[in-house]
Amino acid sequence: MKDTFRHKGKRQQLAAIVEAKGVKDKKVLAAINKIPRHLFMDSSFEDHAYQDKAFPIAADQTISQPYTVAFQTELLEIKKGDSVLEIGTGSGYQTAVLCELGAKVYSIERQRELYRKTKVFLSKIGYRPKYLSFGDGYKGLDEYAPYDKIIVTAGAPYVPNPLLAQLKIGGRLVIPVGEDVQVMTLFVRKSAKEFEKKEFGDFRFVPLLEDKN
Repeated sequence: MKDTFRHKGKRQQLAAIVEAKGVKDKKVLAAINKIPRHLFMDSSFEDHAYQDKAFPIAADQTISQPYTVAFQTELLEIKKGDSVLEIGTGSGYQTAVLCELGAKVYSIERQRELYRKTKVFLSKIGYRPKYLSFGDGYKGLDEYAPYDKIIVTAGAPYVPNPLLAQLKIGGRLVIPVGEDVQVMTLFVRKSAKEFEKKEFGDFRFVPLLEDKN
């Protein structure tokens, strides 16, 4: 599938929609405007690629709503060169946004089918995260810790302690917490034992599943 002028025009419209909903970070909006989201979806669903909504992909997962991706990314406050742990690689769309912002991305996916597919696909379209892992997101990825930023892209019933432990002092963890509806939550690590917590309203995510491996 190609990336055409029509696709680029639709992306501009999508970035404008996301901005109108309140995302202000110009670099995040530029990433939404640049990344060919239609390539992350089955070609038969191409018409849905630039609508601001989540859409089903393989393994009962979804490609997140662009506004949600932009909102979470803005909360992270990515600086070029930040080491970022992503829990839930999924389609790789959020991974691509983080790469576009100059982050060193370490990503975990618990669905083997998605992990294999996305690993090949991302490099094919020019996005090269530092490390893609097949594993349990609840445990994080201790071997590359601590991280400047951690993002969880599935709904977690609680905040996994390993993720808090793997965050640098001064680092930011963005995680949707809850069962049926999740509250977007930001933790900023203030010291070895102290975290500042802020909440940013309700979202809906597919669940973060535990002990699959």
